[in-house]
Amino acid sequence: MRNWNKNRNRWAAPAVLALTLALSGCDTVDRDNAVLGGAAGAVIGGVATGSLEGAAVGGAIGASAAVLLGRVANSLTDCRYRNRRTGRVFIARCR
Repeated sequence: MRNWNKNRNRWAAPAVLALTLALSGCDTVDRDNAVLGGAAGAVIGGVATGSLEGAAVGGAIGASAAVLLGRVANSLTDCRYRNRRTGRVFIARCR
């Protein structure tokens, strides 16, 4: 039983690190999606496994999935435009 706990704990830190790196390049909409997905994933992971590590892994998976699904959903209705003068890219509804 003791070895199983050591193996289980080794996934918590890499999962949190991966989540942090994934969210560092997100804009505000992606962060909102990630927070909601991460919260839902943490609850589901915690309930399913009954452990803090399960909640951490579930949160990381939920946040990543929410960001990816949010980007796909937005790409269907939103377009990226570039300001010719400043070069700044912004997202708006397609014309």
